[in-house]
Amino acid sequence: MPKLILGPERRTKPWVWCAAIICTIIAIAVIITGLVVFTGYMIIRPRVPFISVTYAHLDNLNYDQSGQLNVQISLNIRAENDNAKAHASFSDVGFLLNFHGLQIAQLRADPFDVPKNDSVDLAYVVPSMSIPLEQDAMEDVDASLKQNKITFDLKGDARTRWRVGILGSVRFWSHLSCQLQFFPYNGSSINTHCSSKSK
Repeated sequence: MPKLILGPERRTKPWVWCAAIICTIIAIAVIITGLVVFTGYMIIRPRVPFISVTYAHLDNLNYDQSGQLNVQISLNIRAENDNAKAHASFSDVGFLLNFHGLQIAQLRADPFDVPKNDSVDLAYVVPSMSIPLEQDAMEDVDASLKQNKITFDLKGDARTRWRVGILGSVRFWSHLSCQLQFFPYNGSSINTHCSSKSK
């Protein structure tokens, strides 16, 4: 009859037990950290501060047949902090206003703070120097005047920073990219809804 002969009993080496204990401790720490973060998020409900265009008006538009364009635009850009329990700071605020790929103006702002559940308005009046237009840009202006609609591009960003409870300080870049459209004959804006807030 065949017989089963067992070899000598093998014991788990100490370093294997140490590795298992360390892995268990790490797993428990990760679970606890996750629960703390989740609980903190549910209590604080942090929201990313954002920037938006709340007002735009074409104050002046002069264009002659030699291709020289002069404009003046009034803008209001709002920095909003919807956090009920944290102040927010904005820095490196900068925007570029362009027409047909030509830079009209740079808009800047010094660093500033926004209290919790509050906002700060940045008011700009942007006069341009006389802008010489190429042929295609001249044709675009002519078409815009005929259609009574002219478009400018506003792009820029701001660095935001706010504190999220025990999670510490959070930094985030807010990016703004808008097409500002106006009625040339009265300067009113067609649509100023533009925001860096995620939809």
